[in-house]
Amino acid sequence: MPTVAEFAAYLERFAPCGTAADWDNVGLLLGDPASPVARVMTCLTLTPDVAEEAVREGANLVVSHHPILFRGAKKLTPNTPDGQAVRPLARAGVAVYSPHTAFDNCAGGINDMLCARLGIADAVPLRPRESRRQCKLVVYVPDADLSKLSDTLFAMGAGVIGQYRECSFRLAGTGTFYGTDSTNPVVGQKGRREEVAEWRLEVVVPEALVSSAVAAMRKVHSYEEPAFDVYPLKPNTSGGEGRIGSLEADTTLGELARRVKTALSANAVQIVGDANRPVRTVAVACGAAGEFLTDATKRGADVFLTGEVRFHDALASRGANVALILPGHYATERPAVEDLAAKLAADWPTVTAWASRAERDPLESAEFGARNAE
Repeated sequence: MPTVAEFAAYLERFAPCGTAADWDNVGLLLGDPASPVARVMTCLTLTPDVAEEAVREGANLVVSHHPILFRGAKKLTPNTPDGQAVRPLARAGVAVYSPHTAFDNCAGGINDMLCARLGIADAVPLRPRESRRQCKLVVYVPDADLSKLSDTLFAMGAGVIGQYRECSFRLAGTGTFYGTDSTNPVVGQKGRREEVAEWRLEVVVPEALVSSAVAAMRKVHSYEEPAFDVYPLKPNTSGGEGRIGSLEADTTLGELARRVKTALSANAVQIVGDANRPVRTVAVACGAAGEFLTDATKRGADVFLTGEVRFHDALASRGANVALILPGHYATERPAVEDLAAKLAADWPTVTAWASRAERDPLESAEFGARNAE
């Protein structure tokens, strides 16, 4: 039977936590990594009723898009919403994993799902993420120093490539030197040219750590004057936040809003802009993503789709002549939670996986509420 740790590793590969927003709280947030998992439930938010379902249905792991204890909790009692959700899970030994913004923007994540459901083709990141600046440190080192030097650099954070660490390249060769009278070589003699068997050791180092890495290298290297090079590496774009793409054909804002309502099973859809205006280039950012309006404007989007925005963001969109479609926070993210449950069931055939059946959008249209009242 798979463990919580194995599921956490699987989810990390799918939506790497390192790509989440700096302010986010992602990963395994509750539970024992060694616990076995036979039943997994996904949900958008771990509310008390959703937590009750997880315990009642015997879930061992809950994958909640929104993190529990997101802003930190000072009390976990039966009288607080956080306590009502977390305490039953902890008592029942239910683990909780949250991918949140990593899931929003990963390949095959929520924003890609929205594009697929709405027929938005050739989607690329709306706000591309530039990889952190790195350098290549190349050191020529004798065999006796190789392991010690490698371990020192790895411990400092060098040699990290994506989800792999302790990465390096090593090539055996021959180095030469001629020491003057003022030198004191560790190998060979001064006053003549020496040939020494050495390794060429290459590691990537974050630009901010280069000075510290070079100082540490000098400290553990046995040579009086180590030979080394530092090469700045050109940053590359890898993924990013939101998406922007195009519909197959021009449509109107009103027609696209109707398509969104149907595709996302939204209770209601709000728009900003003339319902008859033609639209084709669509920017997408799930949830509450009004801060991406500027990006949508700069990228030439006709319309920006997000769950919800503030009043002044709606006014700003009108001023920028970028239409808005707002189907609600829940509607833009809940379908992906259901898709994730199906993915887990397919990829882990010995495990039962389902999307919470108790979860509901807390917001209803007046018409929907009236029908409920009847």
